[in-house]
Amino acid sequence: MSEYPLPNASTDLTGRVALVTGASSGLGARFAEVLASQGAAVVLAARRIDRLEALAGKIKAAGGKALAVQMDATDADSIIAAVAAGEATFGTVDILINNAGMPDAQRAHKMSIELIDQVLGVNLRGPWILACEVARRLIAAGKPGRIVNISSVAHFRYDGGGAALYAVTKTAIARMTEALAVEWAHYNINVNAIAPGMFVSEMTDGMFERMGGNPAPHLPRKRVPVPEQMDSTLLYLVAPSSECVTGATIRIDDGQSARVRM
Repeated sequence: MSEYPLPNASTDLTGRVALVTGASSGLGARFAEVLASQGAAVVLAARRIDRLEALAGKIKAAGGKALAVQMDATDADSIIAAVAAGEATFGTVDILINNAGMPDAQRAHKMSIELIDQVLGVNLRGPWILACEVARRLIAAGKPGRIVNISSVAHFRYDGGGAALYAVTKTAIARMTEALAVEWAHYNINVNAIAPGMFVSEMTDGMFERMGGNPAPHLPRKRVPVPEQMDSTLLYLVAPSSECVTGATIRIDDGQSARVRM
């Protein structure tokens, strides 16, 4: 008889400890609530501590476990301290959602050096340092883990409308996912990525205004998806039942990569 249930599709995260960056709004806040709803203790990390504390209160009121930790994705000491704080409160972090990111929304030749450094710091250097810090602690503890990096459909397609550096960093995140999956496979640390298209979030609010709002008639399905429509993919990548999946980048764009045909 098989040792696995039928179907092998549990999303029970009881006893797990998840750290979610960029958790003060948008996708990050939703990710945190979803993980908490399945039993994980959640470390909420971002710069806006007031929002994190409000979200932590909401999760606790629903019966979950949450800790708000102020973190600056461009500051290595801040990143390492956030992981340490989560471990001190809940135990070893064994789920990392590397979600913090920022757009640049500028032509490459018009970007200041300061903006270049900030985009690279938040979108690539920070996630790299954080993934390595979480993995280092998992390896030392002899525990398996799951890391989910948030890339973007900009990794697959860039149409030249601005945000070239953003696209470059999201390709780097996808490649980082593949490389670290290989490096840490021996330690049973799975590293995967989600590449969202345009979703409703604080980051895209201004974009929606410029494009005429949501519904969006110029998109193939005439809508912009909401964070809730990413729940199942997130849970799949951190759940026990996806133990053989590592090094994958899953695109979720609601068909936005397709060109509209009349």
